Amino acid sequence: MTASVPLPAEWRDFVALTKPRVMTLVVFTGLCGLLVAPGTLPPALAFTAILCIALGAGAAGALNQWYEADRDARMKRTAGRPLPAGRMSRESALHFGVGLSFFSVLLMGVATNWFAAAVLAVSILFYVFIYTIWLKPRTAQNIVIGGAAGAFPPLIGWAAVTGDIAALPIALFALIFFWTPPHFWSLALFVRMDYANAGIPMLPVVAGETATRRQILLYTAIMAVAALAPVLLRLTGLIYGLTALVATGIFAAMALQVSLRRETDPARMGPEKRLFKYSVLYLFLLFAAVVVDHWVRGA
Repeated sequence: MTASVPLPAEWRDFVALTKPRVMTLVVFTGLCGLLVAPGTLPPALAFTAILCIALGAGAAGALNQWYEADRDARMKRTAGRPLPAGRMSRESALHFGVGLSFFSVLLMGVATNWFAAAVLAVSILFYVFIYTIWLKPRTAQNIVIGGAAGAFPPLIGWAAVTGDIAALPIALFALIFFWTPPHFWSLALFVRMDYANAGIPMLPVVAGETATRRQILLYTAIMAVAALAPVLLRLTGLIYGLTALVATGIFAAMALQVSLRRETDPARMGPEKRLFKYSVLYLFLLFAAVVVDHWVRGA
């Protein structure tokens, strides 16, 4: 349980509420969506759009931690967060998350356009209400459906420039959506007991490790199709295509290794941990390749 008399929160605790490590990937994919969109924004407005994506992601993270404070207290991985550690009251976290949500959406609307602001608002609401409150505590498919929560940034970045959505940002949305299950399930394999102690029905807890390993390989295959779709649909060129082919091949080889293992000791799950770490690098590589490919084709 969280502490009943929280200590005064420091600014570092409010930063921790925003999940800055997760925000890095969110900001990067949003920036890539903005950079490959047709047209340009003045630098100040482009910076503001990316800032709004970061603030919106931070707001969702804060509301997630407000709602899950008691669960976080039962997990070693999250027990040191501001709320379970007793460094902040839940009321402060709620007010911070709600205020940051409204501010990010309003600023996006004023600085760019209200369509981008609406997509940002949907992404925050989806993460908080659909993923955190509804899916995560109820179904082992929480990550499969909830993967959409982290897939919105390229749509938002594109919409900030154009005021609409087109095929390329939808393809990038699909890539993140299908990347999410193998990414999170590889993590869930070696922190399974944390999720079990918190009562969160992650796939390894509900269906077991063998089924999870099979699902990682299955969703890696689906992700591979999504990764190659932009070049197959001629939305990108050779630079992205070659990067996606090589990087996805490495991902698939690592997923195959994980799927063939039967290890149950978290301390011995080296391949699972390597897949989790590589999956983050993988997404950075593919989105960077989209931008470089766009610039080269434009030149």
